Amino acid sequence: MTLAVKTKGRARDSLNSIIVPLVIVFIWEAAADLRLIPVAWVPAPSTVAKTFYVWIFGGGGALSLASGTWVTDIAISGVTVLWGFLIAVVAGVLFGLLIGWFKLAESLAEPLMNILRPIPITAWVPFAVVAFGIRAPSAIFLIALGAFFPIAINTYDGVRQTPLMLKRAALMLGASTRSLFFNVALRSALPNIFTGLRLGVGLAWVLVVVAEMLAVQEGLGFVLWDAYNLIRMDLIIADMLTVGSLGFLSDRAISMIGEYFLRWTKGVVVG
Repeated sequence: MTLAVKTKGRARDSLNSIIVPLVIVFIWEAAADLRLIPVAWVPAPSTVAKTFYVWIFGGGGALSLASGTWVTDIAISGVTVLWGFLIAVVAGVLFGLLIGWFKLAESLAEPLMNILRPIPITAWVPFAVVAFGIRAPSAIFLIALGAFFPIAINTYDGVRQTPLMLKRAALMLGASTRSLFFNVALRSALPNIFTGLRLGVGLAWVLVVVAEMLAVQEGLGFVLWDAYNLIRMDLIIADMLTVGSLGFLSDRAISMIGEYFLRWTKGVVVG
């Protein structure tokens, strides 16, 4: 496949991906103009766009809430998500590999993980506040805890689902236990691991809003809480769109990294 064909295909895919959002915005704006929806609770896209402008560039008079703080709010929440997610990745992957590879570790730790996993993250907020105070470490703890479980479980499943035929073939070729783990089990688990990473990063953006609303009082979550208290639906929607866009970009970044490391699944030899 030539570069021109690939470029044309990607351009077509990019165009297709924005058709549905554009149609939704058009219908939404028309419904607001015709008063088919209560604009006090569902502001028109044009109103949300004006709020976005004030949030990013400042000014706005009556729209002065969160004026010119968009970049700062994103930076605060982004750093919090990054630290929480990185902790979850390291802990989740290592834990998943451990209980997936060693039977004793699985029998000891896997039941505890399944007991803790259904507990809502909001139930951990008092513990986070007591331990870390109303500061960023509280949000980092909550994000790391919430993102840990999908990463650990997918890693665990990936290792456990390593085809027995591959293990036997590697042993017949003289592979050591170390080589069997890194070159067979770990590589076989990579698709599951990246699935866990994508689930984890999406959950991290959900949890940063919850954490900043309840335990930090800064960032995108706190802006959303302020907007809720003042019934600023336009700012609430702008905040939601911001968080959704950041989550989408994070997911795409992990997907692109995954495509590089999973080239062998498409028949490309990886050294």
